Amino acid sequence: MTEQKHKFKAEVQQILDLVVHSLYSKKEIFLRELISNASDAIERAQFEALTDPSITGGDAEWKIRIVVDRDARTLTVSDNGTGMTAGEIESNIGTIASSGTRRFLEAMKKEGKQAGPELIGQFGVGFYSAFMAADRVTVLTRKAGGDKGVKWSSDGGATYSLEDAEKPARGTDVTLHLREDASEFMEPWRIREIVKRYSDYIATPILLDTGAKDDAGAGPINSMKSIWRKARDKVNDEEHAEFYRHITHDTGKPLRVIHYAAEGATEFRALVYIPEKAPFDLFMPARRSGLHLYVRNVLITPECRELLPEYLRFAAGVVDSSDLPLNVSREMLQDNATIRRIRKSLVGKVLSELNDMKEKDRASYAKFYAAFGAVLKEGIPSDPDNTGKLADLLLFHSTFALDSASVSLREYAGRMKPGQKAIYYMPADSVESAAGSPHMEIFKKRGFEVLFMTDPVDEWVTMHLDEYDGKPLAAVNRGDVELGEEDAEEKKKREEERDGAAGEFRALLDFMRAELQDDVQAVRVSERLTDSAACLVGDGNAPDPRLERIMRAMNRDMPPVKRILEVNPKHQLLSAMKARFDADPKDLSLKDYTRMLYDQALLVEGTPPKDPSAFAKRIASLMADAMAAGGKSI
Repeated sequence: MTEQKHKFKAEVQQILDLVVHSLYSKKEIFLRELISNASDAIERAQFEALTDPSITGGDAEWKIRIVVDRDARTLTVSDNGTGMTAGEIESNIGTIASSGTRRFLEAMKKEGKQAGPELIGQFGVGFYSAFMAADRVTVLTRKAGGDKGVKWSSDGGATYSLEDAEKPARGTDVTLHLREDASEFMEPWRIREIVKRYSDYIATPILLDTGAKDDAGAGPINSMKSIWRKARDKVNDEEHAEFYRHITHDTGKPLRVIHYAAEGATEFRALVYIPEKAPFDLFMPARRSGLHLYVRNVLITPECRELLPEYLRFAAGVVDSSDLPLNVSREMLQDNATIRRIRKSLVGKVLSELNDMKEKDRASYAKFYAAFGAVLKEGIPSDPDNTGKLADLLLFHSTFALDSASVSLREYAGRMKPGQKAIYYMPADSVESAAGSPHMEIFKKRGFEVLFMTDPVDEWVTMHLDEYDGKPLAAVNRGDVELGEEDAEEKKKREEERDGAAGEFRALLDFMRAELQDDVQAVRVSERLTDSAACLVGDGNAPDPRLERIMRAMNRDMPPVKRILEVNPKHQLLSAMKARFDADPKDLSLKDYTRMLYDQALLVEGTPPKDPSAFAKRIASLMADAMAAGGKSI
């Protein structure tokens, strides 16, 4: 192939322009990115060589070389990894996934082009960071097993060239023709400093060749001791932060570090990071997740989903086992007893660390829970073996903690009122709607704490978590109201009041029941309402209306559930309706008032009326009647 000119894709050109012309505080980041790319290429070649020894071509001495040529003002990062074909180099350098590029450009725009260079690694455009220090970049590469090389070259403008080239061995050489203001990157001490800061943990030896005599036979400039194989007290926060960024492409730092070595029947080392904030794609089905799995320091897969359950997918890190065969395959991973033992140990350790954070550093745990609480809850229905541990990690808003999700089930249980039989909770779309729900009125009046469950996943949580510490969980919008033990006199008085009101309003209730027969299973006097006129209540086993809305939003068929309309006999609206009914049971306005009362109850629980247009017309008609009557209510 003779030399050919190609145009960069438009989005690549935008990124190159930003990289070349924007001011960054850390140009040195380019060396980290190029070394990481070289390390990835070697790890891929190592893995492929496990099943295809011909990949090595007789050269299994893996290494990364940094070569300085002062006369030519070049810096070259070379590896003997898997290399690239012409097609691969065009895919990897000539274009970028548009979605990742778009997010990168949006992030840069948001930060006014002053976002830290860590953004480069976060969005998978690390190679382009070379143009921060170079006015021309050349890539010479040869695919492992291939018979010829390919040369790519660009000055960071609108085009790049691609041609066949001689390269005696597999791997990739990236040569930077350094700018005048980048001379520091030809200094051996500067290169060593950067490698020590960012790439000391790279398992492949990094060799420095400056052409000086003292370079001859010099050893690696990185320790090559994998960070997870070091003693826990030998790794500082800065090293953890850099390694965390390396494997996650997150710009922040880990909130919690879990670093331990397991001994016994199954031996392995684990380094697990709990992030500070949730990634943008946390709930996307195609999101890459899973720990890096190594076997005796050889990377097997960068995303081993078998090591942690989905509800811990926010965790990042490394597991290195000596008990797995080096040629372990994906199929073997899915049905491997050692992997299952490692998984069980990891899950227990992560949950234990989270509980420790909750008990000893509530502020940090609150930050974690705000980001990942909804994900953690997925474990309640999916991991019955750890339901108890997960239940201890849950936090909720409550009537005693409206401003923050800070109440645990254990804390709630510890301050239950004497004789209180259940842990009360209110499912709702928000804290505000939960706190203002009519279902809460009697609980507020009597001083009972109620937890607010406002995550959509809570509907599945409560299906599988029906009790805690021997105390049942009870939704305040379902079933009868049982607020605790009553003495015989109190119980008798309450029942007499209820039965008396039910008898007094029986005829009106029967009328309302007939009018709403297609929508409700019963209309009854309420014991939970003190201020509102009406509310809808499910029976003990009925699904919550929010679950119905969620299922319909997912296009899942769900049979309609008839609930109970409870009315407050002490409310002036019900008194007025009774007076009008007693005067004329055939008064047509009573049908409108009944329907409006039902629609109002639907709105309060978050469900739209069946016929919003008719509801609006009834409201307008009532307002007109009230205005004509001098503003008096019915």
